[in-house]
Amino acid sequence: MVSPMSRATRPVSRLVPEVPLLRRSKQAAAGEEVAVPVHFRCPISLDLMRDPVTAPTGITYDRESVEGWLARGHATCPVTGCPVRLAELVPNHATRRMIQDWCVANCVSGVERVPTPKVPIGDVDAAEAVAAVSAAARRGDVAGCGVAAARARALGKESDRNRRFIQAAGAARVLSAAFGSLAGESVEGASALSGAMREILAALTLFFPLDDESRRCIASPASLKSLVSVMSHGELVARASAAVVLRELASSVDRCTVEAVLRTAGICDALVGLVRNPVSPQATKAALVTAYYLVSGSDLAAARLAELGAVPVVVELLVDADKGTSEKALAVLDGVLCVDAGRAAAHAHALAVPVFVKKMFRVSDMATEFAVSALWRLCRAAEEGAAACRAEALRVGTFQKLLLLLQVGCGGVTKERASELLRMLNGRSRGRIECIETVDFNGLKRPF
Repeated sequence: MVSPMSRATRPVSRLVPEVPLLRRSKQAAAGEEVAVPVHFRCPISLDLMRDPVTAPTGITYDRESVEGWLARGHATCPVTGCPVRLAELVPNHATRRMIQDWCVANCVSGVERVPTPKVPIGDVDAAEAVAAVSAAARRGDVAGCGVAAARARALGKESDRNRRFIQAAGAARVLSAAFGSLAGESVEGASALSGAMREILAALTLFFPLDDESRRCIASPASLKSLVSVMSHGELVARASAAVVLRELASSVDRCTVEAVLRTAGICDALVGLVRNPVSPQATKAALVTAYYLVSGSDLAAARLAELGAVPVVVELLVDADKGTSEKALAVLDGVLCVDAGRAAAHAHALAVPVFVKKMFRVSDMATEFAVSALWRLCRAAEEGAAACRAEALRVGTFQKLLLLLQVGCGGVTKERASELLRMLNGRSRGRIECIETVDFNGLKRPF
């Protein structure tokens, strides 16, 4: 039997069930936390509910959590297992006010007040928001079209549910058609037209992916011409949105859409301009992805990019680029190096080979593949600069890295090109033992 004294001296933490803690705001003392009452926590996420809603089963959840549960294909209450539909969720204002009162009461402990959530839209509201854009475009109301597009975007950004409802109402098709109608007309007041296009493009990026009809609208010659114009001369936000829309078109499996983009005058100039004078990381990455798809399907596009100075611009971007940017930049360079002008530009750039070697490891498997391929194109070329590239590759330690790459393991085309690179460099490395740290490769036996 346990004595009263031993029970009394037992640590409190073993007698009280564990309760999730709410971390204090930055203004509060570091390290202190506040316990969240059990009935204020969502049964799904176990976090403090910010927008409590009650299912027909009587269980209250946080809206974001339960809507996410239903969106993943579930059709039952997570707690009771009874059927539940999205339309049956009812806002629990009483619980929400209690949570807000609790937050206010604990504000001295650093708890931030839960804001009053906005009421989510339904099917009718979403249809009306989309119809407003369409109606303004049909009337030729430039300013009204921009206002309606901005409202649809604002509603979509409030919650994922709103975005899905507006998307289901055909937002992408309507916005694409509206952009096409404005692009195809001569409208007085460039500022009004520019503002409307900015709002339409920003809204369109929220409702991807584009279906076939949407792509046909936005990939018309007039729309593509306007996209290039916005990318080259628009406001910073508009340029970023235009780049993202163009990326969506270029990455389409529809070959007709890609060819339409390729035929658009000034497209390569706009892409190189976005990389040379970046407006945002998102825009830079979008421009690189678009350029990659263009050079993958056309040597003319690769030659044009090389002529515009894409090689030195992208090589210098690679020096301090993050993982995502590095992968995309290497992919573009690998494509541009397929043509003579691209290789000539890389041969003439002092950083090309060192950057490729640097990105061969510690980025990603994809980056490794593109870096090896790009280096292979430079070193095996028949041009005069290839010999200098092979010498530079040896100087910066490419031989060792290729040995490690084959030892660690790679497959397919990357393995073949790495092996061929080693054979090319092996002849030049004879008598230059200082380039190879043999102690690091004891036991490595590979024929070259």
